[in-house]
Amino acid sequence: MGSPTKLSGFSLNPSYLQITPLSLVILFFLLFPVITIIIVSFWDYNAYQLLPDFIFENYEFLLTSSVTLKAYLNTFYYAFMTWIIALVLGFTVAYYLAFYIKNPLLQSILFIVCTVPFLTSNIIRMISWIPLLGRNGLVNSGLQGAGITNEPLEWLLYSDFSVILAFVHLYTLFMVVPIFNAMMRIDRNLVEASIDAGASMMQTIFHVIIPLCKSGIAIGSIFIITLVMGDFITVRLMSGGLSASVGVLIYNEISLLQYPAAAAGAVILLITVLIMLSILFRFINIKQEL
Repeated sequence: MGSPTKLSGFSLNPSYLQITPLSLVILFFLLFPVITIIIVSFWDYNAYQLLPDFIFENYEFLLTSSVTLKAYLNTFYYAFMTWIIALVLGFTVAYYLAFYIKNPLLQSILFIVCTVPFLTSNIIRMISWIPLLGRNGLVNSGLQGAGITNEPLEWLLYSDFSVILAFVHLYTLFMVVPIFNAMMRIDRNLVEASIDAGASMMQTIFHVIIPLCKSGIAIGSIFIITLVMGDFITVRLMSGGLSASVGVLIYNEISLLQYPAAAAGAVILLITVLIMLSILFRFINIKQEL
C-alpha cells in the first residue's frame, strides 16, 4: 500500500499522479499565457502587423509616460478607497451576522440575501446606478424636490465618486464572506471573557475580534485589490471616459491593435499587484492563520 508503482523501468509515485492534473491546468491556463504575454511585450509593431523582436521601447515608453503615471495614481486611489469602504461595510455586516443573529437558520437566510444581488451581471448592477445618479435621476430629483439643492449635483455621476461607489457595490461581498467565515470560527468564550474582564464592546472588537479575523481581512483585501487594479469596464462607464486607469489604458491599446504595448502594460500591472500582495503577506501569514 502506498508503494511506488513500477512500469517499464520507471517508478510512479501515486502522490505525483495526484498532482499531475492540477499541474497541467496551471501550466496551460496560467503559466503559458503569462509567458506568452511576457514574450510579446518585447515585440515591435506598426499599424499593420506585429514584428517579432526583442526591444525595450514598450517598457521605456510605459515607465516614462506621464499618462501612465496618472493612470496608476488613479488606480491606486480607486483601490485604496474601495478597500477602506468595503472593509468597513464588510466587517460591519459580517459582525452583525456572526454575533447578533443567534438563530442559525435566520443567519443563513440573511447571508443568502446579501449574496442575491451578486447573482446578476456586474454590468447590469453597475448600469443601474446611472438612472439614480444622473442629472435628471432619482437622487437629484429627490434632493431638488425636498429643497435641499437648487440644481442637480454634477459630481454624482461620471466622476471618481460614481466609480468608487460602483466598485464598492460590486466587490463588498468579497470582503463580507471571508470575514464572516473567520468570525464564525471565533470561540465565543473569548468574547465573553473580554467583556467580563471589563472591556467595552469597542475594546473587545479591536483587541479580540479583529486580531482573530486577520485571515479573513487579508483574503478579502486580496480580492478587492486584484479586482479593482485589473478592472476597466467600471472606470470606463462610470467615469464617462473622463478618468483613466491601468486597465483602461491596456484596453485602449488592445483596441488600437497595439498588442506589444498592451502586453508590457499587463506585465507591469502584474508585477505591481504582486508587490502589493507581498507587502500584505508581510503583515500576516495566511497559512498560519488558516
